[in-house]
Amino acid sequence: MYDKLAKIALEMRSKAYAPYSHFTVGVALLARSGEVYEGTNIENASFGATICAERVAISRAIIEGENTFEAIAIAGAKEGEEVLKPCYPCGICVQTLSEFFDADTKVILVEGDSYTVRNFSEIAPATFGKEDL
Repeated sequence: MYDKLAKIALEMRSKAYAPYSHFTVGVALLARSGEVYEGTNIENASFGATICAERVAISRAIIEGENTFEAIAIAGAKEGEEVLKPCYPCGICVQTLSEFFDADTKVILVEGDSYTVRNFSEIAPATFGKEDL
């Protein structure tokens, strides 16, 4: 399944709207139901209005009634370039994902033809959560 998610994430990069940074990101989010939700970054001239691929995918899933997840694959690189190194989620995305991910939810970081799998807790060791309110 990780191979499939990595492939979808790579394919989603071609749908990115990144006229400012030219950095395209694709995501494949696997819900516990088995459904896969795709996402890509959508930039805006008002940079604060830019939406990252991870948040696009999680939003699509939530709209469909999903709120528990097994894994997310992330692939990102400059437009037209091959994905050669991991693309980690930004801080806003980590915080958003922490609302729905368990410590052991898998994060698949695509690197060329391969990938590295990490637990969410490895890339987000400390987040602000409901227990902090």
